[in-house]
Amino acid sequence: MAEYDAIVIGAGQAGPSLAFRLAASGRRVAMIERNKAGGTCVNTGCTPTKTLVASARVAQLARRAAEYGVVLAGEVGIDWPRVRARMEGIVARSRDGLAQSLATTENIAFLHGHARFTGPHRVAVDDQTLTAPWIFLDVGGRAAAPPIPGLETVRWLSNSDLLRLDALPRHLAIIGGSYIGLEFAQIFRRFGAMVTVVELAPRLIPREDEEVSAAVQALLEAEGVTVHCGAKGLALAPAGEAVAVRIEGVPEIQASHLLLATGRRPNTDDLGLEAAGIARDARGYITVDDALETSQPGIWALGDCNGRGAFTHTAYNDYEIVAANLLDGERRRVTDRLPCYALFTDPPLGRFGMTETETEARAAGHRLLVGRRPMTRVNRAVEKGETQGFIKIVVDAQTHRILGAAILGVEGDEAIHGLLDLAHAGAPAPVMQRAVHIHPTVSELIPTVMGDLQPA
Repeated sequence: MAEYDAIVIGAGQAGPSLAFRLAASGRRVAMIERNKAGGTCVNTGCTPTKTLVASARVAQLARRAAEYGVVLAGEVGIDWPRVRARMEGIVARSRDGLAQSLATTENIAFLHGHARFTGPHRVAVDDQTLTAPWIFLDVGGRAAAPPIPGLETVRWLSNSDLLRLDALPRHLAIIGGSYIGLEFAQIFRRFGAMVTVVELAPRLIPREDEEVSAAVQALLEAEGVTVHCGAKGLALAPAGEAVAVRIEGVPEIQASHLLLATGRRPNTDDLGLEAAGIARDARGYITVDDALETSQPGIWALGDCNGRGAFTHTAYNDYEIVAANLLDGERRRVTDRLPCYALFTDPPLGRFGMTETETEARAAGHRLLVGRRPMTRVNRAVEKGETQGFIKIVVDAQTHRILGAAILGVEGDEAIHGLLDLAHAGAPAPVMQRAVHIHPTVSELIPTVMGDLQPA
């Protein structure tokens, strides 16, 4: 039996950073990964998809070249093998660099294999048994397939499968009108495919304000994406080489490819958690306290598998919390962070905190002030010829603390951070209102919006 000071299972976004930090403190660390270093973000999530977003944006700008006085000869074409090669090259550099660092860092034993608990602090990896007083789980998640009539009779793709296609789809049908599905919808529409999005909820991205949902749907439809919300009677069937997608009141959709973008599930069902006394909730997520420790003392769960955030930035923050508490003598908590994320369509949506219609805001007794400004009144957006979207900020009417914000528009994924930082610091809205921002930028209009707050 090999004894270590710490075992880290999963080389996603939290695990390696924690392994490096533990190793630098002089502790012997076993870092175990059964697939590829980098986890979902590097291999099938953020890195490859944002690379595709960039290629799709260039294609769209090329189609609009005449609007900017630029003349291109002929129609815009997509060389999918080159697009995919660029994506895979960027992914490989990130993944291989991380793997090399893990393999060569002093005090880290980088093991490839499937880890399973055989006891509370005992882990089997192939024919090895390891033990450690500290164990950290960063095992991530995978695409979930809901029970859809006929699903077992057709060929369907996960987001990972879609990245490996040898040729572009003729017609891509996407079941799921949320963040992953909508990014892929715009990407492949800009690459020339017909795209149809089917969403069972009454509107796209239903966790957002109706205003945001409607604006995102409008920008996708303007590019030729077909959207069906409130879909009833969804069923699938083979149709020769195609997939027939059937919903009530709509002619049968015959798609060459079908993407399921209906959520994700944690990779916790094959780790032997029961042998370690580690509890999971009804959806399979490992239950953790505010410091990310599981029901078994000395074992922590980080990243997608703990159900406390499904993003790279929340996974990395999980690492920061655990490292600060264990190594720096701090008392940091998951509940200290503000929920924040982005939808990386073009233009993107940057979001954090509560929305105008957030029930908990009103349930908590907040009276709301809301500020809005359309991108048509943001000089930077006008100059760039990208005026879709708006800025929206929600403020507590009594304390003037910022409760949340949405920036749907050019550079919205970057401009949102000024508001996010202010909210994290607990500073009131007038602090931002009095700030001087650089012109011409999207961010410079945020103080203006702060000065025009209206009761919700």
